[in-house]
Amino acid sequence: MFMNMQSKAVAMLFAVGLVAGCSTTGDMEEGDAWGNGIPMDEQAGSSVFADGYDDGISTQAMTEEERRRLEAQAAETGEAALRRITVFYFDFDASEIKREAQDALIAHAAFLRANPNRRVRLEGHTDERGTKEYNMALGERRANSVQRFLVVNGASRNQIEVVSYGEEKPAAMGQGEAAWAQNRRVELIYR
Repeated sequence: MFMNMQSKAVAMLFAVGLVAGCSTTGDMEEGDAWGNGIPMDEQAGSSVFADGYDDGISTQAMTEEERRRLEAQAAETGEAALRRITVFYFDFDASEIKREAQDALIAHAAFLRANPNRRVRLEGHTDERGTKEYNMALGERRANSVQRFLVVNGASRNQIEVVSYGEEKPAAMGQGEAAWAQNRRVELIYR
């Protein structure tokens, strides 16, 4: 997973560099350095300056340390964005974690592993169909499924509390698949 995020970060940096490198207007006149009279060091790379700013962006090669720092920062940013996802939805009468939820849950597991003092409560929910007893058990199975996934990916079982509310706390009121789909969920609540 971390390697996958590193690859994404490198690809993102490469794409930004490619777009920035290909963004000239072609309005250069002979003798002008990029049409603005901005000096360019042809051996060490060029510098781009904005009006009113003394420092610019250099195209000089990054050191290995700078590249690693930027990749780590991009990976952290990506994990933080994934951790903002705290509600995970389930299919009707199912407790299997959907494929699209796995990256976000892996980011939560990594966060819990890196922060052993943090705790999370997993709240299992269902739609209104089924008996109260059945829905309580299904909500618990869903929360336990998320708990197992987090533990397998590095979180400690001691950090996780499992609670089932069944159908008692719906996210959406109403009848029909649109409302029911929003109610079939597990919510992660950090404490």
